[in-house]
Amino acid sequence: MSTDLTADPQAATELHRYAEALLSHLAANGAAPPAPPDFPDKPGYWLPPAVEALVAILAGDDPLAPLSKAAGRDQQQTALFLALALAVAGHGSRIHASWLGTAFGDLSLDQPVTHGQRALWLAAARGAYGPAGKIFVLRKLDAVAVPEHADAAQWTQALLPGEPSVVVPPSLLDFPEMAEIPELATPVQAAARLARLRARCAEITSAKQAEHDSSTPLTNSSGSPAAAWEEDEPLAVLRSLIGLGGPAGPMAALSSHLLDDLRPGADPHLAALALHVAGPILRGVAEELESDSRLTPPDTVTVSLLGHDIELHPEGPDDASLAAAEREIVDQGTMRRRPPWAAVALIVAGAGLLLGALLADGLGVPVLAAPGVALLGLAGWQLWRRRKAVESDARYVAAQIAELKELADGAVWALHGYAREAVTRAEQATDDSAELTRLIRRGPRAA
Repeated sequence: MSTDLTADPQAATELHRYAEALLSHLAANGAAPPAPPDFPDKPGYWLPPAVEALVAILAGDDPLAPLSKAAGRDQQQTALFLALALAVAGHGSRIHASWLGTAFGDLSLDQPVTHGQRALWLAAARGAYGPAGKIFVLRKLDAVAVPEHADAAQWTQALLPGEPSVVVPPSLLDFPEMAEIPELATPVQAAARLARLRARCAEITSAKQAEHDSSTPLTNSSGSPAAAWEEDEPLAVLRSLIGLGGPAGPMAALSSHLLDDLRPGADPHLAALALHVAGPILRGVAEELESDSRLTPPDTVTVSLLGHDIELHPEGPDDASLAAAEREIVDQGTMRRRPPWAAVALIVAGAGLLLGALLADGLGVPVLAAPGVALLGLAGWQLWRRRKAVESDARYVAAQIAELKELADGAVWALHGYAREAVTRAEQATDDSAELTRLIRRGPRAA
């Protein structure tokens, strides 16, 4: 509350009570409570005559005398109070055209948006002042020339948060690693982003707008007490103007408000206005994405298959790179083994013992023959294990080479499918870009 009334505590109390009742009535049913017989006034303080002017407007009486008195004391505060109060009451069409300009002031990229400006912005976006109110805010936003100082990536990120890092087209579903190759990824990601931008802009421009006219209150149609609506910007600013609100929160920059308004889940009325401001930025983004989506697929692509780099051509995998990969598979899949010296030694020893058994007599025959047979059997078992291991390596190498060739052939066919998709993708990107431009040019529906 202004200190202008501290000299008369009773007048301040009466004004407090009346202001509280005023907000409750305005927010509940758009009507002002009857003014007390001796309405408090204080020379130099704008609020009492401003409230008197508001009551006269709502009653259909001539508000010129109290309005002139209030404007003479503080023209900007008076205009802001009347514009927001009539909007909350659902009588925004009764404001004078000059009040919006006086109350709103100028926007700047270098200065934060005031709470009063944001409240008028929100009320106008929701149709509280009719088409003229939306046009007024749009002209204020256009005058700042936001697109000339904007980073296109920020606006795209606001519209499309959480984009996937890799987009896999249908042709590469069996080879998702190929979708990460820059030459193949760029057109696909550009086309997908353009399609999502179009969908998001269509969502904003086609969202069912709440019908707000001069007879529909901006908020609180349920008739709840005004204190329950402090989170609503227009009513919160009104409470602050008449001394009932707490300290104002931090103010945000213009670009911050616009980016927040574009994010999914934002108020559709504010999103429509923000999309109008971002229109020139998005048209440039759409042109760039359309150009990227029309990039011709490369004739030669190097792809990693089973850990080996294979060069792919339209007619098939490159023979040289495929042969090099096969050699690597052979080298990696074949274990290097030393000659079977242990088995040879066992054979020599066993043969020696058997030879000795043949030359020996009596008990020496079984003593020498049995170990000789055992050594020869052990040597045979070792050689059999070695042969099986070699055969296993050969089978593994053959399977790897066969799989590599199959994958290489499949990747070539995938590239052919990708090339066919590229034609359709480019045509769709052209349609998406044209439709996005049309949606932006259509702009927020003023009716």
